[in-house]
Amino acid sequence: MRRRPGIGGLQNAAAARNDIRKNPAFRSQFHEMCAKVGVDPLASNKGFWAELLGIGDFYYELGVQIVDICLATRPHNGGLISLEELCKMLGQRRKGTREAISQDDCLRAISKLKVLGNGFEVISLGKKKLVRSVPTELNKDHNEILELAQGQGFVTVDEVQRRLSGSSGRATDALETLLEEGLAMIDNGHKDGRSRYWFPCVSSVSSYSASDAI
Repeated sequence: MRRRPGIGGLQNAAAARNDIRKNPAFRSQFHEMCAKVGVDPLASNKGFWAELLGIGDFYYELGVQIVDICLATRPHNGGLISLEELCKMLGQRRKGTREAISQDDCLRAISKLKVLGNGFEVISLGKKKLVRSVPTELNKDHNEILELAQGQGFVTVDEVQRRLSGSSGRATDALETLLEEGLAMIDNGHKDGRSRYWFPCVSSVSSYSASDAI
């Protein structure tokens, strides 16, 4: 894990900040990232540069790449991706660079993306961490379902009903919400007649190919 910059590091970062703000390529990259997440770059600049002062260009670069990967995989996973898979994709995208990417690096970069709004936070489900890149609010029932799905990649209404200790209507409502938000996919092609709700964000069976996001 990288250490936080000391006084000298902050002074160097401040000088570097002035240089990179004058760099057309950097400005273009920043404005492009803001456009992707629907944020006004002028409104975000003050907070963004304050964050950048403390994290340096390395974490800004990671942040841009994290945004790209989250947006590229969103049609598949609905805006939830496991931290492990995200780091793997980052590693593939950054092949040839000298610095290895750790989960701590990813977490730190993600924490700085909050200045852009529109999601971008880490959710813990048991021992697993998911990165959310959409403003969808998940309640306790949704989190319980996602945690349950980690075992086999999918859940059924009966399994959710037992987990929530409630009615089938409550289970169905929660599942339908996740389906509508694009976080789940439904499979009705089983002989037992029971629908399977698959969750790509926790399923290794239907895992998104990293090469598709690079």
